[in-house]
Amino acid sequence: MMKEALACVGIGLRAQHVSAFLEQTPVVGFVEVHAENFFSPAPQAKSWLHQVRQTHGISLHAVGLGLGSAIGLDSDHLAQLVGLAREFNAIRVSDHACFCRAPVLGQALPVHGADLLPIAFTNASWHLMATHIDQVQEALNQPLLIENLSAYLRYADDVWEESYFLSRLCDTTGCQLLVDVNNLMINALNWSTSSVEPEMRQDHAIKVASEWVDRIDSSHVGQIHLAGHRPHGDVGALIVDDHSQCVNDCVWALYEHALSRWGAKPSLVEWDVDLPSLDVLLSQASLSAKRLSPYLSA
Repeated sequence: MMKEALACVGIGLRAQHVSAFLEQTPVVGFVEVHAENFFSPAPQAKSWLHQVRQTHGISLHAVGLGLGSAIGLDSDHLAQLVGLAREFNAIRVSDHACFCRAPVLGQALPVHGADLLPIAFTNASWHLMATHIDQVQEALNQPLLIENLSAYLRYADDVWEESYFLSRLCDTTGCQLLVDVNNLMINALNWSTSSVEPEMRQDHAIKVASEWVDRIDSSHVGQIHLAGHRPHGDVGALIVDDHSQCVNDCVWALYEHALSRWGAKPSLVEWDVDLPSLDVLLSQASLSAKRLSPYLSA
């Protein structure tokens, strides 16, 4: 059963690990790459990705569509994403519930914020996101996965909970969710109320994040992201989603809760900063597979 579970687990593949990955051909089901890194790359970049594709499925994770940008989508960006998805027969294509493009006075072209900026959970934002998701899915001819954001602010005019906002997008557009359980934990930790005692902060955050999971229907979940974050030594200080560590115990606990609610889902381990050896990353994937395995026969 462990082999079958590993087939449901992937890793984020970065350039530093490519040689070792091609040499080892590890037993994981798929890899995920940041799509924009391959829009206009040196020929060798696509060359190694084609080699990886011979043995592993390719999932494309985009960071630049800006689905919540009021100025609209960048048609050239979308065209390059579609071309890449077709070239590598991408098993999944994903981006975030965020905005990143906006007009700036005095500049002819929109400015890209080079970040994943949070959207308000309002009716206007929902209509905008739904329109853009429909546009992307029509171009891709496959469902788009939408990732929940690690956000460091919330808007005063929010009218919906994030879980309801995303679920409604799925119901209306046919998209699916890429649920990042590390992002859920970071948000829950950062938004813990001042009434929570410091020693209870983590338990309270797991409870809040678990309730988020409980509000999402299993049919809406297309993939799960796992990652680690660097704990902050100061009580109450902001925790940043830096993908620089092994998966934290609280994130594993939330992942196990998610599996108990949704069953086995394709799961991927991300690591973007202070990269370890490939073996460390693969060991994290094995820990995911171990937790996922009991749900394959459920």
